[in-house]
This record gives sequence, structure tokens and C-alpha cells, in this order.
Amino acid sequence: MPDVGTSGGAVTGRESGGGSGASTAGGSGAVTPMEMLSRAVMRHVLIGPPLKLLTRLRVEGRENVPREGALIVASNHLSFIDSIVIPLACARQVHFLGKAEYFQGRGLRGAAVRWFHSTGGTIPVDRADPRAAAGSLGLAEDVLRRGEAFGVYPEGTRSPDGRLHRGRTGVARMALSTGATLLPCAVIGTDKVQPPGSNGFRPGKVTVRFGQPIDVAGLGERYQKAALLRAVTDATMDAIAELSGQERSDQYASDVKAAMAAGSQD
Repeated sequence: MPDVGTSGGAVTGRESGGGSGASTAGGSGAVTPMEMLSRAVMRHVLIGPPLKLLTRLRVEGRENVPREGALIVASNHLSFIDSIVIPLACARQVHFLGKAEYFQGRGLRGAAVRWFHSTGGTIPVDRADPRAAAGSLGLAEDVLRRGEAFGVYPEGTRSPDGRLHRGRTGVARMALSTGATLLPCAVIGTDKVQPPGSNGFRPGKVTVRFGQPIDVAGLGERYQKAALLRAVTDATMDAIAELSGQERSDQYASDVKAAMAAGSQD
């Protein structure tokens, strides 16, 4: 999503630089003058000011966000707008995976949606194609090997009940295969601004907190193979829980969603 800065939101901790040097979706890493202009428009006109008014965004722990270099931002997931406020809080471009449908719309609306996601760094994935979904890890690793930032939700989907659910090990695989900094993050209040299932927005306070990077190397000295993947993932989820204050769940969010859907049909 876009490098949109804080635009006046309260910040706890040192200001980090805003230069991203990141590519748009599917790019090679070079940023053209037109792309820079597009990002500036998103930051100063389309995204920053409205979100300043809507969320009263507060950022804590920004001193933990590296100014540059490969970075994995691992966060809880409460609302669609998480993928907007996280880059806003980071003050650098953060890529997220997104539905390929965002890039396939027609007419003026389709062009606007396509421009928004392309400029924001969304990487399109055809979730209906198992091969494409399986290759999403490789797409993320490509971003990281270019020295850019990638956002991931280890729960795999939005929390259906507000709890923090068991993390999936893809985040650990990315960190181990690329050597990227693994930074825990928590978003608080986005589910009140844009509740799940709602297309509208409500004014409300949003906080984004960044913790200390996960000591992946230290865990690598204690664990191996599958145990290492789980240890890195669990350490990440523990850090997110401490930052967010959410109740924990030992179930996967997708399983909880399925159970809730089945119960609603009874």
C-alpha cells in the first residue's frame, strides 16, 4: 500500500525516513518520476489528510522501523484498512498481496482501483488458482530480495472474533530464506473504523505499534527445520499479542471462520 506518511498523526518515538525506492506491483525496483508523483498525490492528497481526520492515527515504536533494507512487517489483522494504515505508520512503502480482481476492473472505476493498488504496491495474486496462491511466497521473497518492505498477516485472514489466532509459518519461511528484518506490529481500532463486512468508514482512534525485531538468528541456534519455523512464528505472535493486548487463540483463524459459518447455517 502507499507510502503516505503520518500527515500530522501523533507519533511516539523517532521519526523515520520516508524514502522508499520500492517498485510498484510487478516492477523491477526502479521508480519512475511518474510513479513518484503518483505516490506523492496519494500521500498528501488522497490518503494522508482523510485518514488524519478519520482515525487520529497514533504511531508508537517507529524507532524500531528500519529506514531502508529488506523488512517484513508482521501484524494482526482486524480490517481491510490495516493495509493502508500500516504503510502510513511505517513512512515507507510496504507491499501487500492483493486479489487479482483489483487489477481487472473496467471503466473509470476499474481504472481508479487499478491505479490505487498499483501505486500502493499491491502485488496481484489469483486466489482462485492454486498454483498462483502457492507461488505467493515467492512473490514476497522477490520483494524482500530487492531490499523492500513486505507486509504479512500471519493469521492468514482477518480475525473473525477480535482474538489473535495461531500464526501460520509462512512468515518464518520468508524471514529465514531472505534474512529480512522481522518486525512485529499491532493495529488497534481499525475494526471500529471499518468493521468487517462493512464498506463504510466511521471516525475513530487508530493506534499502530511496532515492537523490537524478532531474534531469528538466536532462535536458529536453538531449533532446526520445522521446529525452527514454528518457534519463529510463535515468537512473532507472542510479540504481536503483547503489542495489541488481544486475547489469544490456539486455533487458526480460518478454522474459526469455518466453524462460525457452519454454526450460522444450523
